[in-house]
Amino acid sequence: MIYEGKAITVKEIEGGILQLNFDLEGESVNKFNRQTIEDLKAAVEAIQGQNGVKGLVLTSSKDVFIVGADITEFTDTFKLPEEELVAANIQVNKIFSSVEDLPFPTVAAINGIALGGGFEVCLTCDYRVMSEKAKVGLPEVKLGIYPGWGGTVRLPRIIGADNAIEWICATKEKKAPVALKEGAVDAVVAPEKLLDAAVDLVKRAAEGELDYQARRAEKTGKLLLNPMESMMVFETAKGFIAGQTKGQYPAPIEAIKAMQKHAGMTRDKALEVEAKGFAKMAKTSIAESLIGLFLNDQLLKKKAKEMPKTEPVKKAAVLGAGIMGGGIAYQSALKGTPIIMKDINQAGIDLGLSEANKLLAKRVDKGRMKAADAGKVLNNIIPALTYSEFGDVDVIVEAVVENPKVKKAVLAEVEGLVSEDTIITSNTSTISIDLLAADLKRPENFLGMHFFNPVHMMPLVEIIRGKKTSDEAVAKVVAYAQAMGKTPVVVNDCPGFLVNRVLFPYFGGFAGLLRDGADFQKVDKVMEKFGWPMGPAYLLDVVGMDTAVHANEVMAEGFPDRMKADYKSAMQVLFENDRYGQKNDKGFYAYELDRKGKPKKTADESVYELIKDVVGEAKDFSDEEIIERVMVPMCIETVRCLEEGIVEDPAEADMGLIFGIGFPPFRGGALRYIDSMGLDKFCEIADKYADLGKLYHPTEKMREMAKKGEKYFG
Repeated sequence: MIYEGKAITVKEIEGGILQLNFDLEGESVNKFNRQTIEDLKAAVEAIQGQNGVKGLVLTSSKDVFIVGADITEFTDTFKLPEEELVAANIQVNKIFSSVEDLPFPTVAAINGIALGGGFEVCLTCDYRVMSEKAKVGLPEVKLGIYPGWGGTVRLPRIIGADNAIEWICATKEKKAPVALKEGAVDAVVAPEKLLDAAVDLVKRAAEGELDYQARRAEKTGKLLLNPMESMMVFETAKGFIAGQTKGQYPAPIEAIKAMQKHAGMTRDKALEVEAKGFAKMAKTSIAESLIGLFLNDQLLKKKAKEMPKTEPVKKAAVLGAGIMGGGIAYQSALKGTPIIMKDINQAGIDLGLSEANKLLAKRVDKGRMKAADAGKVLNNIIPALTYSEFGDVDVIVEAVVENPKVKKAVLAEVEGLVSEDTIITSNTSTISIDLLAADLKRPENFLGMHFFNPVHMMPLVEIIRGKKTSDEAVAKVVAYAQAMGKTPVVVNDCPGFLVNRVLFPYFGGFAGLLRDGADFQKVDKVMEKFGWPMGPAYLLDVVGMDTAVHANEVMAEGFPDRMKADYKSAMQVLFENDRYGQKNDKGFYAYELDRKGKPKKTADESVYELIKDVVGEAKDFSDEEIIERVMVPMCIETVRCLEEGIVEDPAEADMGLIFGIGFPPFRGGALRYIDSMGLDKFCEIADKYADLGKLYHPTEKMREMAKKGEKYFG
């Protein structure tokens, strides 16, 4: 053994060919943490001290090659002063460059996922061989940063600037055939032939058959673009990406700028440019929010794993077909869990099957699924007008009309027809789980499972625990949600649960703005610029004015001190005039189908006449005031959910808002948004609107935390 560390070993495998193997001790995957970086430095120094070396192969003992840098270390590292962060990156790059500068050919044998720093170390090698099952990529801009260990320098010189821009800015993981076609790897082989293929490449290069030094010179030299080509490639890309990101995600643009700036430089100078730009991005609040989002997601997955072990759901059922029931059935069947779709009439069944069939057809049309596989998925949806096949169902999702009397009747009926072990859930969006459980014989086996529409697109499922719900039932439904490809957030019962409880104060702030003379179209534009996928008026149209009015009544009854308005809102007027939004093509806006069959929003001036009696004299509110008046109520209500134990921790609250209602990811969620400005500043802003009512009153604990300088995310 030439070198043996906690993350890396080096040994001779045959005739002067060495193997540098990644195998991080105590971890299921390899990642670039401090230990791995220290080991790599020591390993290269040990290799440099060897005589008679003909070549080096980089390998991994784990199923993945290297998943990337250890993101859990980012939060501390990024707190360093900018100049120290630049220096730290340059130090890592010196280690990576020492691999690249070894006086013999090097080959990376990529057996599994190699992302971020894991792929950047592969780029230091002269050649790359990839398993058919592996994936590679540079996804750093998802975290508000860009590749900082040579990715923006080496990749353009290997695959061309235009391809490199697409790899870095689109962040997609590239499968082996694409990586080979675009020149990022030199060969793709079966997994069992990977090491042999890598060794063969080393031998051919060492014997002079392959000119590895010419390859290396291209990679460490200037980018081969003349000034006109450079301008065309980079300026065109910046314009396109700016249109895609709308100025809300700066990292992709900054990555292109870095590549453009160091295109005419050799490696070491180019790496300095990259390091400075990387540090600049790492210090932004956007990077802090997006890294926090990633860590929050990891926390949710960890909490799900820590739940009581449970048998997987082998068969499910949904009560109530239609669009929502069809969407739930589709998602379950698509992910491999057969599901009965029951309705009281054939028309409902037909609508549900039509919805599932439509979604499958889209997958086939886009080449994401073969027609035969789509047929198998559809066969996993079992239509039913009776309960005859419910004897062996593990989990039932009730998705009938949002009416407590109807739901209670259906739940009582199905409970009497299934086994004592069957878990029954309700897809209610607002009705109390404890209320629905009141007449059930086995309330310990009952809980909420709230899907968001459209089911196939929205990643969140709220799992609502009632007072008598058992831990086993929660664990079973969490596991089922994960099996469906969803992110479950467990919350306790209250009106609106987490997402709707927090959403309606946002709508309340919007309603107050309209009452005071704001133009709803301007409010929408300001909030979309803020980062929401759609403004509040547009969102109400998508939700449905009838649904929103009903939910608002539930919220007002549950929290009358702050959610019961003393005025008639524009939303109520539109509802009373049968303007339900997209579902009947008229709400705040009018809708018509575009070429793709999707509803297209257009302005409808008649709305202003319709709501004139419930809105004040027209007033031009500033963007800042609009943002504050809709965001402050939402943020305070999120804090209340945390303080009251509706959610256990800030991560769950923020992830619920991001995955459930499209809270701008680059702002990290309501609680991280508060942290970004500081609680003292937030309370100061809220106090400006204290006369608007309790929706704008921070809690006492918020004020205490503000005095102490505390944050929700330490």
